[in-house]
Amino acid sequence: MRAADADILIVPGWSDSGPEHWQTRWQAKLSTARRVTQRDFKKPIRAEWEETIAQEVLASARPAVIVAHSLGVIAALHAAQRVGDKIAGAFLVAPPSEAVIRELPSVDSAFLPIPRAKLPFPAALVGSSDDPYADLLFARQLAQDIGARFIDAGAAGHINVDSGHGPWPEGSLAFANFMAKL
Repeated sequence: MRAADADILIVPGWSDSGPEHWQTRWQAKLSTARRVTQRDFKKPIRAEWEETIAQEVLASARPAVIVAHSLGVIAALHAAQRVGDKIAGAFLVAPPSEAVIRELPSVDSAFLPIPRAKLPFPAALVGSSDDPYADLLFARQLAQDIGARFIDAGAAGHINVDSGHGPWPEGSLAFANFMAKL
């Protein structure tokens, strides 16, 4: 599938993705991409985030492909339990671990437990060996549990602007490869 044949749903994590973040750049470059905008990116409430993602999936005119980062990955996994049959694929990047989510007072504890059921659509999960929000073992295990292809990004931090991933050309190439197989 070509990106132009899908509704690409950009699902940011906590604090949204700023103007230099790879998600914002991809949104600007992909003609069918749109951001899933949450009411409050600083104090995420699982039920709200899940509902917003589900509504965006249901509103898609073309097959919906989710591109999620960080806490957006966890919210997308929750939404997939409700609307997974309407999702064509998901590209999931740098999900935080349960231990980290428990330590973030501004994040609704209802994000836990992280859904680990096999997804009813193709998915790829990208993890980093030095992500401060999740170790590589967690990311690999989550990918295995949900039936996603695991992509090891190496020492890439949280795969955001702070870790030097504004444009993230390797991610763009991995996403294009993922889309080609849908």
